[in-house]
Amino acid sequence: MLKIENLNVSYGPIHALKGIDIEVAQGEIVTLIGSNGAGKSTTLGAITGLVRAQSGSIAFRDKPITNLPPYRIVEMGISLSPEGREVFPALTVRENLLLGAFSRTDKGAIDQSFDRVYELFPRLRERVAQTAGTLSGGEQQMLAIGRALMSEPTLLLLDEPSMGLAPNLVLLIFDLIESINRQGTTILLIEQNANMALSIANRAYVLETGRIAISGAAAELALDPRVKNAYLGGKGAASKAHANT
Repeated sequence: MLKIENLNVSYGPIHALKGIDIEVAQGEIVTLIGSNGAGKSTTLGAITGLVRAQSGSIAFRDKPITNLPPYRIVEMGISLSPEGREVFPALTVRENLLLGAFSRTDKGAIDQSFDRVYELFPRLRERVAQTAGTLSGGEQQMLAIGRALMSEPTLLLLDEPSMGLAPNLVLLIFDLIESINRQGTTILLIEQNANMALSIANRAYVLETGRIAISGAAAELALDPRVKNAYLGGKGAASKAHANT
């Protein structure tokens, strides 16, 4: 579904991505893990057209999307829930969600998307007229993911969805990510909580200083000593770990 080949991105003299290759097949959850500054968010930025690729290629469903305008990439079926949530605090929950459907015109289909989001996130239905700035951190994360789903993407990009959340909310968010995937949405997940990310992913890539250092089945990476020592505190995968194939 998504294929990145020899992708290079620079910010002035800083070479942020150094010839990375990533593939995401339809129906998968693929996670990209790594420390701060490794290039994870830059990768999502290049996929969505928010960051310009210096060289290399990005293809989605066998069509080139490298350096296309972001709105065109959304129209093709890719949506991003950004790091830090980035909700509009003065707008209501419903208004924030509606912004996610900006590229759509069919009111009936948009109403169905609202229903889907409210089914996934009942708390948003309860707070539909509440301004986003008054929501808790967990509720704002639900809103950010819900807004991304309003464009009915076939590929959902999630950038650090558990950041700043209490442990019980982290578990809830990851359960919801799995539910979204079971409904047919392919997911590329960036996450510093490597334990949780590897526990729900089919495959994983480890990004270090702009290069792919390790890749493979998530269950295998969870047992890899290099990954365990660097990202899992030497304790192995989370208790939720299960072998996806």
